[in-house]
Amino acid sequence: MSFNFGSKTNRPKAGKEGTPMKSIRVCSAALVALMLSLAVAACGSSGSSSDSSSKVGAVPAEQSLTGKTGGALTVLASSDVDYIDPGAAYYQFTFMVTGATQRSLFSFGPDDAVDPVPDLATEAADVASDGKTVTVKIKPNVKFSPPVNRVATSSDVKYAIERAFLPTVANGYAGAYFGDIIGVAEFQDGKAKDISGIATPDATTIVFNLSRGTGGVVAGALALPISAPVPKEYAAKFDAKNPSTYGVNQVATGPYMIEADAKGALTGYEPGKKINLVRNPNWDRATDFRKAYLDTINIEEGNDDTTVASRQILKGNAQVNGDFGPPPPVLKQIVSSTPDQLALTPSGGLRYVSLNTTLAPFDNLNVRKAVLAVFDREAMRATRGGSLLGPIANHFIPPAMGGFDEAGGLNGTGVDFLKYPSGNLALAKEYMKKGGFPSGMYTGGKELLMVGTSGGAAQKASEVAAAQLEKLGFKPKLRLVTQDSMYTKFCNVPKAKVIICPNVGWLKDFSDPQTILDPTFNGKNIVEVNNSNWPQLNDAAVNSAMDKAEVVVGADARNKAWANIDRQITALAPAVPWIWDDTANIRSTDVAGVINKFNSNWDLSFTSLK
Repeated sequence: MSFNFGSKTNRPKAGKEGTPMKSIRVCSAALVALMLSLAVAACGSSGSSSDSSSKVGAVPAEQSLTGKTGGALTVLASSDVDYIDPGAAYYQFTFMVTGATQRSLFSFGPDDAVDPVPDLATEAADVASDGKTVTVKIKPNVKFSPPVNRVATSSDVKYAIERAFLPTVANGYAGAYFGDIIGVAEFQDGKAKDISGIATPDATTIVFNLSRGTGGVVAGALALPISAPVPKEYAAKFDAKNPSTYGVNQVATGPYMIEADAKGALTGYEPGKKINLVRNPNWDRATDFRKAYLDTINIEEGNDDTTVASRQILKGNAQVNGDFGPPPPVLKQIVSSTPDQLALTPSGGLRYVSLNTTLAPFDNLNVRKAVLAVFDREAMRATRGGSLLGPIANHFIPPAMGGFDEAGGLNGTGVDFLKYPSGNLALAKEYMKKGGFPSGMYTGGKELLMVGTSGGAAQKASEVAAAQLEKLGFKPKLRLVTQDSMYTKFCNVPKAKVIICPNVGWLKDFSDPQTILDPTFNGKNIVEVNNSNWPQLNDAAVNSAMDKAEVVVGADARNKAWANIDRQITALAPAVPWIWDDTANIRSTDVAGVINKFNSNWDLSFTSLK
């Protein structure tokens, strides 16, 4: 999922913040049961980075989940969600909302950064020994919000996953994790009315039949919003439109719903302005692990000046940050003066500058290597707050993720063009010469479209990135837009022909190294809309290695396979990795904030007022 980037810095915004996980984590029996030995690989790494628990503002290993019922919380955001439709949502900030409004088969509780827990499901998924069948039992008494007002069934989960393959919905990860379900191709081609490999033998059972042994991956991905039930009889008419309008007419199964009229049309959502959450009258506390202390949650978007917004939160009442983090000067002040208002949260991801490998001059490998060699990644990290927020990244699998150590850990994969954190102009020029520029400088003369995020740390990062390119004679044409637009209208859309995306970043979708590399660098996962392979890397050797690694079982073997792929991708220089960072979350003094460690943002279903 994409990072927030907003004025902090993006799942995308004009100043959001995302962050990678670095504390050492231990695999639990729950994950073993859910993912068998396949996805357990995510916990196989010892995590070479230092434990972040001693940091100022670090979130404790176990948070207090006891709160006071009632009250209204305000969430300040710089930009909008990527998609209000949970079937298309793939952005860190959006997951903050869907975590309160939708119940997937499995979900991550506040302290469950590694192991999801049964949510709509009654227990862990049953994955067959050959990995080709996944069976899930669901609760019989979870109801949809008005106007549907009925119990959700296995057929609603089936439709939720099917609609993710509709072009009108534009889900960005369905193919990556669910593409092996039998009948997907026929459904996408319009030759079948449903996906034959998803069976619903009764109202509380759903079975996934797969063509390959990727059941562990499917089981892990059922913790994403794609498995939150959607009532076909209500939603189909909205999904028939292009794009689907179900998002602005959605129903909820979680403790909260977006405010809507009697017919289900959202009245509490205005793109770029607000998202108002109210209690779902049909939610039954007895069926859910969420606490839902707050009466209402009002997300106020459009806070472009994140310095002002951060200070408003710190000095005000009943407020938290959404898609942005405090700019470096404010962060420094918080650390020294009010550290109790800060929650530094590892995210399990990284930030990078993507280079479009399909367009000149970055269709040339040596030119891409030159860019990575010249880049001052220390200067990039300083735009977010420096070393306090995490180490310089020099490959893609993040700390505390399976495969991190095997790929080289903090020392990197050994490529020379990522050896110098502050850049090496001489080495960069040598690569430019190998790339066909005898002077060591770019002489193409063409301006290169570069789309970044406006405001705060994200804009500063864009500007620093442009300055690095200029060192080699490139002429970046920097266009600054809001974070949501950066993703949904430009960097996520291949036909927009953006050459450089300086404000992208990626968090794990669940605890497996495949989730870091497959949606983002596998050629088969390049899609027309909601595309997350921003460099549009389509390398036959990498694609083949991923195809094989997807069915590897066993922690050690899986870690090794994906670490080797990390090395392959790093050697191809499709992007400049620059930080494995922590998310800086802030709150007013009267907020009993609880972090969702999986998403590294405030957990709206557990946060309360004091």
